[in-house]
Amino acid sequence: MKSLRVLALLLLATMLAGCGYNSIQKQDEVVKAQWSEVLNQYQRRADLVPNLVNTVKGYATHEEKIFTEVAQARSRVGSIQVTPELANDPDALAKFQAAQGQLTGALSRLMAVSESYPNLKADGVFQNLQAQLEGTENRISVARNRYIQAVQQYNSLIRTFPNNLTAKMFGYQVKPNFSVENEKAISTAPTVDFGTGTPAPAASAH
Repeated sequence: MKSLRVLALLLLATMLAGCGYNSIQKQDEVVKAQWSEVLNQYQRRADLVPNLVNTVKGYATHEEKIFTEVAQARSRVGSIQVTPELANDPDALAKFQAAQGQLTGALSRLMAVSESYPNLKADGVFQNLQAQLEGTENRISVARNRYIQAVQQYNSLIRTFPNNLTAKMFGYQVKPNFSVENEKAISTAPTVDFGTGTPAPAASAH
């Protein structure tokens, strides 16, 4: 009796492997790992925001509007409850992407403020934070790109016969992905290097 049970289990394992079960499991884990890295890099950026704002405030005290925009954008990002299920919900993923996009725009405007404050641009702390932001944007771009590719491979895998039968049997669903109008926008991080052009007249630092 025991030998029959073992034989049945081996037969079942062989059938599942032949139907792509192991491949689906493996690719699903790849997607989860890439999603975790996306979240990790976005969190790294969010953690930079307070120091960036405080540094800019030290020189650009009259830029209250942009400070408010950055604070509100960061608050929206923080208000989204990040759970493993978020990546599987198209509406939740779209809201997450929109919030991150708003923070990207607000940070770009914050960094652009430095053009009017040459003393700020020369500040060592600001330069270090600028370099950290640029590096983080690059890592976000790479992480998003890898996640997009992982999801595409997963979705293709579970749509292909006979894997689609196995996926249906075990409840594996097609995963939503980041929507992009231009694929180049994913592979190219936003520019935060302002070069060495002639600065605008300095404003008084406070």
